[in-house]
Formats: sequence, C-alpha cells, structure tokens
Amino acid sequence: MDKYIFDEGNGLWYEMQGDYYIPCLILSEEETQPIGLWGQRHRHYLRSIGTLFTQQC
Repeated sequence: MDKYIFDEGNGLWYEMQGDYYIPCLILSEEETQPIGLWGQRHRHYLRSIGTLFTQQC
C-alpha cells in the first residue's frame, strides 16, 4: 500500500499510520487573544471548583 494518497474529492493528502490513513493537516499560527474580564472570572470559578473536588478525595 502507498504511504501517501491524495483524495481528489476533498483535496487532502493522507499518510498511512499503522493500518489507517490519517489526513496530513497543517495548522496556521493562531493569534492569541485576551480572554477578557468575564473569561478571567469564569477561569477563576473553574479553578475554585476544581480545588473543591480535589480537597474532598
């Protein structure tokens, strides 16, 4: 079997990994954006809830 194949239907290249063909994807660099006030508050809330669960064990 070929190591690389090209699918004309979707225009993607695939690479053989074991018994499966995995798409060869290249992700572009994303710009980092600040999460803002409400995002910071939500992150703080999630971290505080996480410490509650870890303290009970």
